[in-house]
Amino acid sequence: MTRVRAGVVDVLVIRALPRSWRVLLLRRANKTRSPGSWEPVHGRIEPRERPAAAAVRELREETGFSPDRLYSITVNPFYLRQSDTVELAVVFAAFVGSARVQLSTEHDACEWLTVARATKRFSWPRDAESLTQAWKLLRTGDAGAVEDVLRITDRRAARS
Repeated sequence: MTRVRAGVVDVLVIRALPRSWRVLLLRRANKTRSPGSWEPVHGRIEPRERPAAAAVRELREETGFSPDRLYSITVNPFYLRQSDTVELAVVFAAFVGSARVQLSTEHDACEWLTVARATKRFSWPRDAESLTQAWKLLRTGDAGAVEDVLRITDRRAARS
């Protein structure tokens, strides 16, 4: 029987500039899955790890960043035929202050792009859709009336 599980996180890495955003895209290296694809931070949720904690850990492992602010954005389903699993990717937006990226070995390049260019560059349509949702929710600097629901404020929620 096909399983459904929240097993991965996607983290949109954002630098909020005075009039716009820059979004970090990472290119997958040759000896990884989907070599050459442009993606946000992406990784597995470890056993007994909360999605927000996985987002913070994956952000650190793949870019060297710790988020200044972290928001929950959406959940994207996709099918993995190898394990006959419908995976749910819990999507976060992480705001960072620096542009200096420390790439992991999973990636061979990165670029900071505008929202418009990032949505065109992402290899997976769901990543572009997630970024569009993040922009709609957070473009004013916070989530406004839904800040209390989307912002990860409890440090314990962002830890295992």
